[in-house]
Amino acid sequence: MRKILTTMTLLLSASYLFACTNLIITKGASTDGSVMVTYAADSHTRYGTLVHYPAAKYKKGTMLQIYEWGKEKYLGEIPQAAYTYNVIGNMNEHQVVIGETTWGGLKQFRDPDGVVDYGSLIYISLQRARTAREAIEIFTSLADEYGYASSGESLSFADPHEAWILEIIAKKPNIINGKNINKGTVWVAVRIPDGYISAHANCARITTFPLNDPQNCLYAKDVITHARELGLFNGKDEDFSFADTFCPLNFSEMRGCEARVWSFFNRYAEIDMSKYIDYASGENPKNRMPLYVKAKSKLSVKDVADMMRDHYEGTPFDMTKDIGAGGNALPYRWRPMSFKIDDVEITNERAIATQQTGFWFVGQCRDWLPDEIGGIFWFAVDDAGSSPLTPVYTSSRNISEHYAVGNGSMIEYSPTSMFWATNRIAQFAYLRYNQIGYEVRNIVDTHEKEMIEKVKQVDKEALALYKKSHKKVVKYVTHFSVDQADRLFEKWDSLDKYLLVKYIDGNTKLQNENGTFKTNRYSKTIPPTPMWPGYTDTFKRAVKESKFPASQR
Repeated sequence: MRKILTTMTLLLSASYLFACTNLIITKGASTDGSVMVTYAADSHTRYGTLVHYPAAKYKKGTMLQIYEWGKEKYLGEIPQAAYTYNVIGNMNEHQVVIGETTWGGLKQFRDPDGVVDYGSLIYISLQRARTAREAIEIFTSLADEYGYASSGESLSFADPHEAWILEIIAKKPNIINGKNINKGTVWVAVRIPDGYISAHANCARITTFPLNDPQNCLYAKDVITHARELGLFNGKDEDFSFADTFCPLNFSEMRGCEARVWSFFNRYAEIDMSKYIDYASGENPKNRMPLYVKAKSKLSVKDVADMMRDHYEGTPFDMTKDIGAGGNALPYRWRPMSFKIDDVEITNERAIATQQTGFWFVGQCRDWLPDEIGGIFWFAVDDAGSSPLTPVYTSSRNISEHYAVGNGSMIEYSPTSMFWATNRIAQFAYLRYNQIGYEVRNIVDTHEKEMIEKVKQVDKEALALYKKSHKKVVKYVTHFSVDQADRLFEKWDSLDKYLLVKYIDGNTKLQNENGTFKTNRYSKTIPPTPMWPGYTDTFKRAVKESKFPASQR
């Protein structure tokens, strides 16, 4: 496989403004038979919190006010359901989980009068659906009835039995007397076959699809005719490609978005993904990757979580290797993603793990357990590369205050907020990533492995209790979920202080085998001379070249 530089002299398009990633793992592709969906909610303005919508009953005629997710802009109102289900984050008490990535698509396909945006639809669907299929039906029917207030989206829908990708965009508006009379959406949903994995990352991925297979493919009845009416497609129905029609590929979609999917497939697909390297590189749009691939081995929760921490390590796009990584192998690049210097346009990679993540999760749906125990929402805030997941059972009736809405914001620091605790550690780790970041990652790994074992034990105890009382088991898993999240905050708060003491001023203090800091033998408060780890050889050579260019040697 040929080496590809991690910077390129090509201009990025607006697709880099969108930044989220979903991975999908079916039952037959997981080690324990669970269905898993991941989501990184990446945004430079999103504050990471764990939302909780308690189950509720509503009187007939109750209206639900809709505010655009992430902006709080009022859009309108729709009738509330008579009964709603308990929702923890992006997963409900029936183990339905939904994630998304935005791709925008053709700009003329925006409904100015839309009342329901994709974010609101996610949480409305979770409050009303018992299965992934039902959630898809609710999502699309509400968008059609009240007008879709977002651009093009790919969404993951899963439950303990199935996993789907839905791709949707508003119909092209027809404005008459200031109002859109052509509200509604065009969309396609494809079920991922058992034993396969899939992903999407800010680029539409469903091309052609089966027209007569409702068990595995659902779609808007006019998805093809609408494209024909607008002159976007004139071939046979079976040749219609949703992605190519509504989200035409360019360099940005391939290199900045599809490359993330390629990295996941490259690590876990049964097929050799090197044949798609030119596509992931942004060079060959005709060499599209498949929508899903068979997994070469079964993935565990930890495998999936760690994939969300990917920076293309071990691939031609490895972000730790080029000069952009600085002197300490930092796999992040600050925005903007492109810049011009000496009349040359430079662009950086966009990996799955990124600094501007608000929150991320691994939703685990387990059909061998009752719903009160089966749904686990592994949740974290901030950059996945340095933030730890905490397990939350989706039947939980409360959440930790350290993750709650209202505890701080993007413009208000809170000393009791997990978002700010993880950000403090991440910002420090970015300074010397191959040292501080490495230690943080080891601590994250130890914590998550311990949690996986704890969850196994809690599952056993909860199942035994479930046979006696369904109500008591909900109380039991709620207490566990909140308690573990609270403990994790305290641990991370302490870690923040420990890292500052150990790595202050570019040094690394010496430690004893038990982890305590060494002293100079004369005082209990004065350390010996610290270690000075310095910079990577790549950076040292770059410094040498800048100070002593070949022309002067």
